[in-house]
This record gives sequence, structure tokens and C-alpha cells, in this order.
Amino acid sequence: MASERTNERGHTRRILLARIGLGALGLAIVAGLDWAGEEFSQPAREGLYLTLAAGFASLLLTAFWQPSARHSGSYTFSQIALDVAIVTSLVHFSGDPESFFTFLYLTVTIYGAILYERRGAMVAAGLSAFAYGALIFATHAGLLTGYGGDYERLSISVLAAAWGVRSGAFFLVAVLASFLSRELSRTGRALDEKTSDLGQLRELYEQTVVSIMSGLLTTDENGRITSFNPEAERITGQGRAAVLGSLLESIIPGTAKILAESGRPLPANRVSRARLRYGNKRGEDLFLGVAASILKGDDGGQRGHVVIFQNVTAVAAMERELRSKERLAAVGEMAAKIAHEIRNPLASISGSIQILKASHETPKADQTDSDRLMEIVLRETERLNTLIGQFLQYSRPTPPALEPVPVLALLEEMKELLEASKPEDVEIECLGPEAIRVLADRDQLKQVLWNLANNGIHAMPKGGSLKFSVSAVAPEEAQDRHMAGRKGERSDKSRQWSDCLGVEISVSDSGVGILQEDQEKIFEPFFTTKAEGTGLGLATVHRVVEGHGGSIWVESQEGGTTFRLQLPGPGVKE
Repeated sequence: MASERTNERGHTRRILLARIGLGALGLAIVAGLDWAGEEFSQPAREGLYLTLAAGFASLLLTAFWQPSARHSGSYTFSQIALDVAIVTSLVHFSGDPESFFTFLYLTVTIYGAILYERRGAMVAAGLSAFAYGALIFATHAGLLTGYGGDYERLSISVLAAAWGVRSGAFFLVAVLASFLSRELSRTGRALDEKTSDLGQLRELYEQTVVSIMSGLLTTDENGRITSFNPEAERITGQGRAAVLGSLLESIIPGTAKILAESGRPLPANRVSRARLRYGNKRGEDLFLGVAASILKGDDGGQRGHVVIFQNVTAVAAMERELRSKERLAAVGEMAAKIAHEIRNPLASISGSIQILKASHETPKADQTDSDRLMEIVLRETERLNTLIGQFLQYSRPTPPALEPVPVLALLEEMKELLEASKPEDVEIECLGPEAIRVLADRDQLKQVLWNLANNGIHAMPKGGSLKFSVSAVAPEEAQDRHMAGRKGERSDKSRQWSDCLGVEISVSDSGVGILQEDQEKIFEPFFTTKAEGTGLGLATVHRVVEGHGGSIWVESQEGGTTFRLQLPGPGVKE
């Protein structure tokens, strides 16, 4: 990259020098003709000097413009076009279609070839031929002011012949100059290649492969190992000579699938990778992190694969330890929350029983107070029973009995159940194709939707709209978009299971919304914003959805909340 930037700066300096020389040559010719008594009209003389002045002014401006390597090409061609325009102006004000100023077009063509070989030469020649032709024919037709009588006395056929000869000369010079420039560049490159220390580069390459702290190997198109670095030998316990020519799958089982996936387009340009359990020749039980990519040849075609792998056994052990500590921490936190939730009902029960005991020792005990205290005991006992039941449901969920469930029919059933208990000012609607099925436990999914719907109704104390909807999604795309904070791509059209579809169910309300700081905690056990809530409803919902191999997230703002569930679907019937 540094050498390319140096070359571009060299090109910029050379084109500036060429333009300075061109301008100086033009000035010398105009001054010489003027001194020799060439008969120019006053407007023509002023036009010639103004053209030269404009040329030098453009030089000063472009001298301070140092283009980046990315814009150097457009910079060079703009300078070529500008010089062609200046030469054309000199020819125009000279008043002669056969003016010797036309040879300056050749100068522009030559330095275009030097800078950008054939492309630069052809662009300069083409611009020169076009500009010269436009000038002489426009002047002959009276579209431009003529500064001499030659245009009137020459016929259109003579002008066309003059234009053809000069255009041919422009392109002939372009071909010759580009050939010489290309040969010069080729000679320079060959010299650079011969003077470079190929042995040092090869040694650097070998030392890099040897020193890298990851197993590195390559395979041919058939999956046979063609190279094997020392770290790969250390991890597998097998020598390079023993594995060369062997199938990679026989050396590291499980890699055949990774190699196959490396040739497929992956979402977000991910590399094909996996973690494999591996037993090496020394009898060690390891975990390997393996990544594969396509090895391309000089022609861009596939020549095999490059496989990088590392021993991540220590990382896997730390992950297991971390998960164990997280589970213990979660148990401790949950125990503290359960103790807190149980303490309040127990306090009410204990206080009521003490008062009842005292009242029985009093001859004039009020039966009404006794009944009220017994109601407190029963209510708090029921509250404890509900809390324990929800906790057991959360901590020991029933394994789902998966079956294809028609989602829209289930949503319509939910609507009928809710219609009987909802406030009159709450409207419920269901949207989506009837064809969509989801792979789920019908009763558990129904309980999930019931919890979400009840939360939505409670969030609309002044009434509003509760909406169920279902749609088909491509799971990988939807998951990627969800992880990036965006909605998955949805389609309401009937599609086949061969498209690998999932299903998205959404429950939306037009209620007060959930605070931003609460949205990250709503699925945590015992977190609630309700005065009488246990905080286990949404936690259980989250647990059930995860048990189905799905995901759930919330989108909420003032004026409404939407819960989105993504679950695997057995397909969509047409």
C-alpha cells in the first residue's frame, strides 16, 4: 500500500511537470509569433493570452490538490481533459484549422500514455480527436466565431480530411506511446522482482506458519490434507508425514460438515466454524474450535480449504464452571426472593391467628371480626399456594409434547375465551393465514398466550385494542435481525417446509407501555410492576418458549407493547 501511494504521488508530480512544460511551450510559441509579427486580430491575441493565463491558473489550483490514491485516476484524467481543452482553445484563437498548435495534442497523448499506459493514451487521443473535430466543424458552420479566413475558404470535405489525418495521427501516437510505456513498466517490474529477496519472503512465510499458535492445515478439493503446521502436529499428536494425503475427516472427525458449509453463503458473512470433541493420539480428550474457509487459486477458483483449529478445552472447562456458578447464584437469588414473597403472607396469617387466639380468650369476642380474620388466613394461604404452584411450574416445567398446531385456530379460541372475561372497552382481533402451523405443545402454548393476553388487558385500564397475529419467517434471518435489534423478515404467503420456515406470533396491546429500564428485567423471576403480581408469569412464559427451542422479546413504547415469539414450524400447508 505504501508503494502504491508513492507511485500515485509520483504520477501526480509528473503530470504537473508535463502540464507546466506544455504551458511554457504554448507561451513561448504565442510570444514568438507575436514578436515575429504574426497578424493576429486583437480579440484573437487576447484569447490566446487569456487561454494561457487560465492554463497557468489551473496549474496553481491543482498543485495544491493532493488527491488520495482512491481518487488519483479521476484526478489524472481531469488534468488530461483540461489540457485538451486548453490546446483546443489555442487552435481556435489561432484562426487556422491546420495550426501548428495541433501538435500539442500529441504532447497530451504522450504523457497520458506515460501515466496510465494504453488507457491514458486512448483517452487523451479520443478527447483530442473529438475536441479538434468539434472545433473545426462548429467554426465552419458558423456556430463559433472564426478568427481567420481559412475556415471559409476550405470546403467541408477538406476539413473532414484534415480532421481524419490528424485523428489518425493522434491514435497512432497513442498506440506507439502506450506500447513503449507498457514495455517500460514491464521492464521495471521485472527488475523489481529480480532484485527482491525471494528467499527472505519464503523464510518469513515459513516462520509465520511455524510460529502461529493455532493448528493450520490445507486440503485439496477432495478433503485430503496437503499441509500441516507444527501446532497442528502438537494438538493432534500426529506427525506431518503421517497425515499428508489423508482425509481430514479421518484425522479430525466432524470436519467434513464444516468443509461442506464453508462453500455455502452464510448470513452476515460468517466463517464456517464449530466446536468439536476430539480425542488425540496421546489419549487426551479435547475440545477443538475449528474454522474453515475456501482456498482459492490464482484464477479465483476453489483449490481446496484452509482449516484453522485451536485447543479450547480450558475455555470449555471455564464455561462449564461459569454456568455452574451462575446456576448456584440464580438458586441463591431465587431462594432470597421466595423467602421475601412468603414472609408477607406468613406475617398476615400469623397475626390473624394470634388475634383469633386472643379473641377466643375474651368472653365477648365479635364473630364478625373472627370471620374477617379467617378470610385473611384463607386468602393468604391461597396466595401462598398460587406462589408455590407458579414457582414449581417455572422451576420444573413439563417437557413439551410437540405436535403441529394450527396457530390461527388457537388464536381464535383464545379470543373466544377472553371475550367472556375482558372489559367491554377492549377490542380483540386475530390476523394471519390459516395455513400456518407451529411445532409446539398446544396446552403450553395456550398458557403462554393467555398470560401475555392478560398482561396486555391489564395494561389498558381505559380500554384499547389487543391484537394477535401470526406470520411465517426465515429463522436465520429473523434471528440475525433480532440480535441486531430489528424485526425479522415476515411473509403472510403460504410456503413449503422445504424453505426452512419458522413461525412468529405477536401479541400487541395499545396500553401504557413498559419503561425502558424495566424491559430488560421483565423475564426475570419475581420481577413485577403489578401490586398483586408474583413476578413469575413472564418468567414462566420465557421458560416455556425456550423449552420449545424458540425465542421471545418485547418491543414497547408509550402507547403500546408487542411481545414477539419465534418458534420452529413444521411447515406451511398450501
